[in-house]
Amino acid sequence: MTSIPTTDTAALRPVAHFTAKNSWLNDPNGLLHHDGTYHLFFQTNPHGTTWGNISWGHATSTDLVTWTEQDLAIPFTEDEMAFSGSAVVDARNTAGFAKEGETALVAIYTSAKDGSQSQSLAFSLDEGETWTRYAGNPVLDIGSAEFRDPKVFWYGGDDGHWVMVAVEAVAKKVVLYTSSDLRHWTFASDFGPAHAVGGVWECPDLFPLIVEGTTRTRWVLIVSMNPGGIAGGSGTQYFVGDFDGASFVPERLVDSNDLADFDWLDYGRDYYAAVSFNDAPDGRRLMVGWASNWDYANVTPTSPWRSSMSLVREIRLIASTDGVHRIAQRPVLPREVEGLQVFELSVPSGVGNRHAVVLSGVDEERLVITIDGDDRSISCDRTASGQIAFHESFPSVDWAPLPNGTTDSLDLLIVVDGMIVEIYAGGGLVTMTEQVFPSEPFGSLRVEPLAR
Repeated sequence: MTSIPTTDTAALRPVAHFTAKNSWLNDPNGLLHHDGTYHLFFQTNPHGTTWGNISWGHATSTDLVTWTEQDLAIPFTEDEMAFSGSAVVDARNTAGFAKEGETALVAIYTSAKDGSQSQSLAFSLDEGETWTRYAGNPVLDIGSAEFRDPKVFWYGGDDGHWVMVAVEAVAKKVVLYTSSDLRHWTFASDFGPAHAVGGVWECPDLFPLIVEGTTRTRWVLIVSMNPGGIAGGSGTQYFVGDFDGASFVPERLVDSNDLADFDWLDYGRDYYAAVSFNDAPDGRRLMVGWASNWDYANVTPTSPWRSSMSLVREIRLIASTDGVHRIAQRPVLPREVEGLQVFELSVPSGVGNRHAVVLSGVDEERLVITIDGDDRSISCDRTASGQIAFHESFPSVDWAPLPNGTTDSLDLLIVVDGMIVEIYAGGGLVTMTEQVFPSEPFGSLRVEPLAR
């Protein structure tokens, strides 16, 4: 089912979630901090508002909230589209692209050609303003049509090495390779299939986090999947474990057919392909996801742009009361931005309590978040949120568990930014991201007790 917007959607363009000015946008890639500037690269179609002609767009920020769109970084060519990947600061000049006094930024991306996916390089010697494809591309080709989305990072000190985390998508495997120079790669190990396997695996990430309140370090492996997510369609799961520079070993694997038994980065319909920034200052782990879902991404009713990123989120690792390590997320928010609504509240969540948190606008349009103390659940109902008929799978009621350890009350942080609603429950141990398309952005919130 398709839809052409008949009304002006400018009022729904987010102010703190990045959108491309007048084109299609999907996965974030190449997230990088260098010399005081955050670089957000992203999949884009420079010639339209649906998927195609895939290239690397580019935006920069100094505060993670206000973004300036730059010229295309890696445009598509007649025989190649530039699929998702990552970017690094080659401070040791391991690839040899920089001359004396220069520092090379190197992008590692998937070259998508007829029936083939392989990994290639592009480099910039002017702080990311312009990019040059490496003449020796591809640098890693295993003869596959489903081998993509490399996330690359440096492991160890001066005697360390580069690690590439990619996917063999249809096989539902994360594959790890190592390199000393970014040009030559050696297979190290693989992981999977495991946990949710209802769709292809995409957009992996792997990074260390110190368990909050301790000195222990664990590694987190992010795996996006489409379809088969917890809310339907696209979804992003994670595993916690150990990494020795070559292989990842999860600390727990659950033998279950119930998606609710696995760890999900977000329980909403619209959070996918999340990856983290390389070289973020002060040891922070900062992540961005694509705030959409492949079920209906090509037909969401906005113009002349389509899709946005999530807010940047700071990622922490918590040892929960049941002994399981879980991710907690908090948004990077400005003190005040015109058009951005931020609600903080506490809702009763003990046994016998059931409350609705209602975000509303005009003409009875609303998003209803229900906190059920008996079912120990959170649900998010967008079936009356505005325009919903553009795709049969859009009007949804999505479910999440109450965060582990929740007792008599649940703390909520809700961010409303045009067409995007982000919900953080229990200090961010559970999050839900939902697109909505009301006549006007939701501006009010009320809490209502519900009968059992």
